[in-house]
Amino acid sequence: MAPTTKKVNKRQSASKDSGKIVKRAKNISVYSSDEESDAALHGLSSEDELDDASEDELDNASEESEDSDESDALDEDSEANSDEEDNEETGADEKKEGNGVSQHAEQRKTLKERKLQRKSGERVQQIKSLWEKLRVKSPPIPKPVREKLCNEIWELSSDCIEDLVLKHDASRIVQTLVKYSSKERREQITLALKDKIYVLATSSYGKYLLVKLLHYGSRSSRQLIIDQLHGSLRKLMRHREGAYVVEDLFVLYASQEQRNQMIREFWGSEYAAFRETHKGLTIEQVCETSVEKRNIIARNLIGTITASVEKGSAGFQILHAAMREYVKIANEKEISEFIELLEEHFAELVHTPEGAEVAATLIAKANAKERKAIIKNLKEHTLKLIQNEHGAVVFITLLMTVDDTVLVSKAFAPSIKEELATLIVDKFGRRPFLFLLLGLDGKYFGPNLKKELEKYIKMSENTSKKPFDQRRLELLKRFAPMILSTTNEHYKEILNENIGSQFVADLLVNDEVYEQLSEADQKLFAELVDTVAIYFKGDISDYDHPINKPFSARLLKSLIQNGRYNVKAKKLEPLQKVQGLGVPFAQRFYEDIIDSSNLLDWINKPSSSFTIVALYEALHGTKEGKQFDKDLKKVIKEISADESNKGAHLLLKLIKQ
Repeated sequence: MAPTTKKVNKRQSASKDSGKIVKRAKNISVYSSDEESDAALHGLSSEDELDDASEDELDNASEESEDSDESDALDEDSEANSDEEDNEETGADEKKEGNGVSQHAEQRKTLKERKLQRKSGERVQQIKSLWEKLRVKSPPIPKPVREKLCNEIWELSSDCIEDLVLKHDASRIVQTLVKYSSKERREQITLALKDKIYVLATSSYGKYLLVKLLHYGSRSSRQLIIDQLHGSLRKLMRHREGAYVVEDLFVLYASQEQRNQMIREFWGSEYAAFRETHKGLTIEQVCETSVEKRNIIARNLIGTITASVEKGSAGFQILHAAMREYVKIANEKEISEFIELLEEHFAELVHTPEGAEVAATLIAKANAKERKAIIKNLKEHTLKLIQNEHGAVVFITLLMTVDDTVLVSKAFAPSIKEELATLIVDKFGRRPFLFLLLGLDGKYFGPNLKKELEKYIKMSENTSKKPFDQRRLELLKRFAPMILSTTNEHYKEILNENIGSQFVADLLVNDEVYEQLSEADQKLFAELVDTVAIYFKGDISDYDHPINKPFSARLLKSLIQNGRYNVKAKKLEPLQKVQGLGVPFAQRFYEDIIDSSNLLDWINKPSSSFTIVALYEALHGTKEGKQFDKDLKKVIKEISADESNKGAHLLLKLIKQ
């Protein structure tokens, strides 16, 4: 019985290894929020070669899977032998104890003989020997040699290719052939496998070949594959292997028109069978024609979505697109049930535009209890949520619609506080805080984004009770002290970036911010103003001096003018409530940072001359500007007339007026 025990243990070990391989391969193929998986997918961009890292992972996975399956095949064949063969095997195992190496060689020989007895076995072995030469990467194979090997492999495999693609020891041969072949041959391979496309999509080995055909194939080849899978997408989404193929097809290879048709298939069999009839129609237009149609479509959508979520596919972009269709037509009861279904999966939605739209819509339509559950799920992913292009929109929707501002602050503030300095200078991470400071200001929220966010505000009218501006100001009151403190502590890193400098200007030149501060926080505000001024102290001839960055002059100009420029009205609107900016800031900045010793240097340097222009406009002729006017008269004759210094030219023009 000892040999049987060894055999079982061997099979279990091979099974475990195979499981690991499949899992790793999925991480390469599936489109998800994971950055490595995403990079692996979007690296597939070259027409002639795959991303090396992704290619190696897939190749290694296939090789390891092949080794495991060879062991399984040998064990299964051994188990099927008669009692007499078992006795012989027992004897062989006893012999193995004395000579393990020879026993392993005998097993390999037996396996090779069995492979040769299979259909096209001898030919497969010939093809494999050629493939071993073709797949060598180091040193690179010369192009003529590679083409010759491809031709030889194709001659041997063209009439038996269907027998190769589903076998673990031959599928990778065809994958390599697709990789190195010409456009015409790739189309030939696709046509030869036309009737096997669905089988490939559901095969543990064939799915890799199908992904290669999609990546390297022409537009017509991709259309052929989509046509062959048409009508089976809902079924494939419930399949362990097929779901990944459908996701890759939707995300990487389908055109917008093809994507729309793929999604219409989720509506039901009628819309799959008669695709030309419903081409160009939106789901709202179809549902308007009949309540019965709406109910059928909603039932089909939620059925596929529920099954996919339960199978762990909640992060798939194609599923997010199907969810977006569903929320467009779902009634109040269906929305509540949908929120319950996705309650633990909200973090998996926000990394795609479709998923973010679904999440924001559900947040806008949710009641207070449901929003509390959503916040609980999202708070564990605060930083990734805010720094993601689409996740930031979801977070802003939360800020705009949730009445319980205390809950929002307590849930997200601790995580935000730790990385706020990083978020302030992040392209997408700063958006929620700009919303708190300025609302949906057109300077930072373009027409399309603003329209989208306003749509969620309108959706929330039935579920949110507080006025829109009241929610924002309540949140601003809670977050402003944290923002001031962080900016004061990390001012060098923040002011060193263009978007960081802009943020500081919007933070300080802001009546609403100042109005929400307590007396203690107003002192923090004044401290930050002084910190910004001192940041510019030093010799401006040094290359690293901050004034040499073009955006620094804009920040100083904003603080000196003490107002925001109204683009529509084309005029400066001075602040009414902020203390410490304007003339007081200009006077202190000149006396403490510039003074008479380096005034001429600031004027003659193009990057700093506009700061002097702003000081002149604020201080000239005032009691606070007496010293500035006196010092300016002393250096006026030494001002450079260099045409490249537009600030100095403007200053001279103002002086002469």
